[in-house]
Amino acid sequence: MMASEKDPLISERSGSVREVGNHAIWSLSSCKPGFGIDQLRDDCMDTYWQSDGQLPHLVNIQFQRKTMVSHIYIYTDYKLDESYTPSRISIRAGTHFNDLQEIEVIELIEPSGWEMIPIKDIHDRPIRTYMIQIAVLSNHQNGRDTHMRQIKIHSPCEPTSFDLNKLHNFSTVKFQQYSTIR
Repeated sequence: MMASEKDPLISERSGSVREVGNHAIWSLSSCKPGFGIDQLRDDCMDTYWQSDGQLPHLVNIQFQRKTMVSHIYIYTDYKLDESYTPSRISIRAGTHFNDLQEIEVIELIEPSGWEMIPIKDIHDRPIRTYMIQIAVLSNHQNGRDTHMRQIKIHSPCEPTSFDLNKLHNFSTVKFQQYSTIR
């Protein structure tokens, strides 16, 4: 995988996706005071969420309307966090807490940087969901609590421009006046 594929900002700047995490309500299964959602979403790699309790540690992301999700990016750093670094993560999706279905399980081996997790349905298309749950199932070195430094949720962008070339060529003068936009 190329480095650019693992950097969510490059995808966002290209216009092919947008970050939709700010349209969601976030909650955590637990956190140490001062190490919660604000740190998880502040775009700073030096801050992090630290859980405070038993595994699995949960990040719940609830959207007000059904939202298309194509990728989840998680930033972790084994060199800084060691036993706090997640080693196995489950991604679940559904309409609410009671109908979540596991759609992806990933194994992380001493990760450092962004991990891109494609979110696809059985037809290899982005999913449409009301809720995503990220569950940390285990940590490196059998650590109890976890650190996650950032999470980004990407949705594909709809094309905003209308390609007039896809239409038939206009043949009358009356219609040709509408063939370009000033």
